[in-house]
Amino acid sequence: MSDCVVPQEWQRYTAAEHALWDTLFARQAGMLADRVAPAFLEGLDVLRMSKPGIPDFDELSERLTRATGWSVAAVPGLIPDEEFFANLARRRFVAGRFIRSPEQIDYLQEPDVFHDVFGHVPLLVNPVFADYMQAYGQGGLRAMRHGAIHRLARLYWYTVEFGLIQSPTGLKIYGAGIVSSNRESVFALDSDTPHRLGFDLQRVMRTEYQIDDLQRNYFVIDSFEQLLRQTLDTDFAPLYAELETLPDIEVATILPGDRLVTHGSQQRWLPG
Repeated sequence: MSDCVVPQEWQRYTAAEHALWDTLFARQAGMLADRVAPAFLEGLDVLRMSKPGIPDFDELSERLTRATGWSVAAVPGLIPDEEFFANLARRRFVAGRFIRSPEQIDYLQEPDVFHDVFGHVPLLVNPVFADYMQAYGQGGLRAMRHGAIHRLARLYWYTVEFGLIQSPTGLKIYGAGIVSSNRESVFALDSDTPHRLGFDLQRVMRTEYQIDDLQRNYFVIDSFEQLLRQTLDTDFAPLYAELETLPDIEVATILPGDRLVTHGSQQRWLPG
């Protein structure tokens, strides 16, 4: 396996690119205070991510390594599954080094440095979530041997990217795809359109997802400890075998055994 990591070349970012990061950061940080899991805000503080400009990965890694043994490394774009999982397994988070254009400020399909660093890295300061991400990477390497990458992709999507978590003050967001999106940060908690379902590992791994619009389902965990324990305590090989005998579940479907946190109306679902 080759190493896909490249130099970040922080000095090559332009003043306009740093200013765009600052605009994105200010907009998201300002609205997330009462919406995001407290662990995310703690991560922003520990990593000093309020410092102006696109973070220098070397400085970020120094602080992150002191906190939980993780580091951040640059990649030129999307990388092969094996390399992605292997990096997570060794507690290294790979992040895109390019930043979106001003015309893409509200949406882009390929993750950029803002999505990857602002969205993902702060939670790696939390020891439990950091362990979950490493366990996910180790599990991904095993899943490749079982031809079950698509199952793990669904788990990642509905937790790391678009997960919600219970808190004493109500639902909070923690998934990077929500945290880094101005529109979805509001939609995920405030809209009566999507279904919000209690997290169940098998259910999540059977459920299809969509990549090009706001979500129609969110899965709600009780705690990061729950996520880690289910990942460490589950024997995935027989689970994968069982899942092959079961049909996939379409987006927005509710099953009789689902634990409903909120029942979405689905009536005001508007593409785009």
